[in-house]
Amino acid sequence: MTSTPDPGTARRRFATVTFLFWLPVGLYLPAQVLLLGERGMSLATVAGLFAVHSLTVTVLELPTGGLSDVVGRRAVLVAAGVLNTAALVLLALGTAVWVLALAMVMMGTGRALSSGPAEAWYVDTVQAHSGPDAELRTGLARGGTASAAALAVGTLCGGGLPWLLGLGPDVGARLSGATSGLVPPLSVPALLGAAVGVVFTVYVLTALPEPPRPPAGVRGMLRDVPDTVLGGLRLGVGSSLVRRVLLSAAAAGTALAAIELLAPGRSADLTGAPESGALLFAALACAGFVCTALGSHCAPLVARLAGGGERGVMVGLGLGATGMVLLGATVVWSGPVALSLAATGYALVYLGLGTAGPNENELLHHRVDSAGRATALSVQSLALQLAGALAGLVAGALPPGPLPWLAGGTVLLAVALLWAHAAVVGAPPRRPGTPSSEALDGAGSAPAPVIGP
Repeated sequence: MTSTPDPGTARRRFATVTFLFWLPVGLYLPAQVLLLGERGMSLATVAGLFAVHSLTVTVLELPTGGLSDVVGRRAVLVAAGVLNTAALVLLALGTAVWVLALAMVMMGTGRALSSGPAEAWYVDTVQAHSGPDAELRTGLARGGTASAAALAVGTLCGGGLPWLLGLGPDVGARLSGATSGLVPPLSVPALLGAAVGVVFTVYVLTALPEPPRPPAGVRGMLRDVPDTVLGGLRLGVGSSLVRRVLLSAAAAGTALAAIELLAPGRSADLTGAPESGALLFAALACAGFVCTALGSHCAPLVARLAGGGERGVMVGLGLGATGMVLLGATVVWSGPVALSLAATGYALVYLGLGTAGPNENELLHHRVDSAGRATALSVQSLALQLAGALAGLVAGALPPGPLPWLAGGTVLLAVALLWAHAAVVGAPPRRPGTPSSEALDGAGSAPAPVIGP
């Protein structure tokens, strides 16, 4: 397949490949800690394994983005699919710490490889077909909807499948016995995720064509990848719009880190027991993914109603800040009022971040060219991860109460005000060959084909 897909086809394929990538993540997330505990791993060992994953992603985020810009989007996505599939098999069946650590390294490498190439392929394809002024926001919104929907569906299935296997004639016990304990019910979601990973890899090979690139030998990659990475970093320093995008990613990482650290314990406080708190948090997590999907889907509409992409980002971050304040207020209240505030706040945070994301990224893609697009997305992802890691440490050190929540809300509000200021005073000087801020806003507000995710 060598022909360039039209924008509608590119949107559908981008949404599909995004859904297939994130579905395995949703499948294994609910059971992974319990599975490792069943394998005899202590909580400290589990935390160490997670640290291996995080460190791998952090170290490889920028180099893999540069690799995608040098050798091509499809090859890097295929490598990510193969690594993730192998990692899920090792996580499902591995019992030794070194095997599980290897799985975490492979999964972290796959995660770093996958950060940006699919979105870069979509933007490259649409601009090749419709020119540099092509409307991108609708497709980016569909991608955000697809990832959030995949996580919501995967979380429900991954959490419910082991429980279902234990019902009736205890299929789970017979499965575990037939495999000599190698495949307990908690392993099934990861194995199912590995099967989806195979489908993802095949789909990337068959549905994401791209023009041939000049052969990149080892020497060429050693030269070009660092140059591309440095170009992405320079872009973040030299463009005020890109700096705002990176600050928005950091603010989102700050808010999400606070939620992931504080929400499970707060859920247990609200319900009065760890078990019911875990159930409440699982329900909130699924609802959060649904709200992210809804926010992403509505991002083009929000931009049109707000008067442009920059104002759309401002509205999304403002909603997120409001949600963090409501979550902080649950510490003051109790009973049904606190539960209502928690549910509303949680929904607003994820709805707001889902709304802001596609609008940020369309502005970013009109500011960078194809040669550094995946690298720019990797820089954005790295900003989110590093800010989240730092925010988690700060939130854990702050005294219990509303302060950690309010700190996250303050960061979101501060960045929202930066976007409000930019929308009032005007956009920064544009890169040659890219549309002006007004042109971007016009492109974002023009009617665009509607597709199903």
